[in-house]
Amino acid sequence: MAEYVWLDAVGNTRSKTRTLPPKKTSLDQLPKWNFDGSSTDQAPGDDSEVILVPCAVYPDPFRTGAKNVLVMCEAVTPNGDAIESNSRSAAAKVFEKYPDEVPWFGLEQEYTLFNLDQKTPLGWPEGGFPGPQGPYYCGTGPENMFGRAISEAHYAACLYSGIQISGTNGEVMPGQWEYQVGPCVGIAAADQLSISRYILARVCEDFQVYCTLHPKPITQGDWNGAGCHTNFSTKKMREKGGLDEIKEAIYKLGAKHAQHIAAYGEGNELRLTGKFETASMDEFSYGVANRGCSVRIGRETEADGCGYLEDRRPSSNCDPYIVTGMVMETCMGPKAPEIKASNKDLA
Repeated sequence: MAEYVWLDAVGNTRSKTRTLPPKKTSLDQLPKWNFDGSSTDQAPGDDSEVILVPCAVYPDPFRTGAKNVLVMCEAVTPNGDAIESNSRSAAAKVFEKYPDEVPWFGLEQEYTLFNLDQKTPLGWPEGGFPGPQGPYYCGTGPENMFGRAISEAHYAACLYSGIQISGTNGEVMPGQWEYQVGPCVGIAAADQLSISRYILARVCEDFQVYCTLHPKPITQGDWNGAGCHTNFSTKKMREKGGLDEIKEAIYKLGAKHAQHIAAYGEGNELRLTGKFETASMDEFSYGVANRGCSVRIGRETEADGCGYLEDRRPSSNCDPYIVTGMVMETCMGPKAPEIKASNKDLA
């Protein structure tokens, strides 16, 4: 069984299954397929056939054994052109231009679990609020942690599928969790995050719990939002003296702040307020170990003089193909004016 997965018009995962001979389940042997795009708002009714082109393949954690697979696909027209919602095609072209840079991405996916009413976060009193933030982040105990079984099941399923999931933890708001994918090279980061989101949705089906990637699922009260912090480095950034390369990339990101904010996810303006470990979306800033900045440099990177940067602006519902492709394109672009750091030690 091959489960063909793609992103629909709003970025949600869709899938359907077909039966194939075992020898046909490797990426070079998987056939193209199609779906009714008029039912997903990806094609008109009078010309509704959209073609699925396999791009990456993973062992299926829900149908273990044999050679059952999950297949991450691009959606194209019968003529082979990328449809409007196919953001992978453009991102792949960006990465193809810079093979010697060996870009690494680590994507931190936050998500929030709700009861099926889609109004009450898991563990919250119906119509009310739990105790204030504080004990929930990386916490323990039934009074603090809600949905750990879902996080654990998702973690195990991703490992089975060969996803480079590097960790997970409970987040600041109760009922909210995070996992990290990476480091992955280039387009693989977005492929793996997309498949991991599909796996998360399937796990939540089994538990009959609703999962949202909305960047600010609770707007009333003092509650953290949800992001998809994007860690990025090139080969030069990871080598001796790479901190100068990192700062140069940050200046470039700052010069195109408005364009990045516009592409970093729906509803992000509710999250990027300058409060709750975010920078204001109206200003660009960077600093060492400062989670209130747009872009953060870790203490270890500062100490070593090389490493990576963390773009904290992308929202939890961002399109990973758009974000990774845009970060790569901007950081490879022309030199930009210097920006003063928020920390004196970087000034």
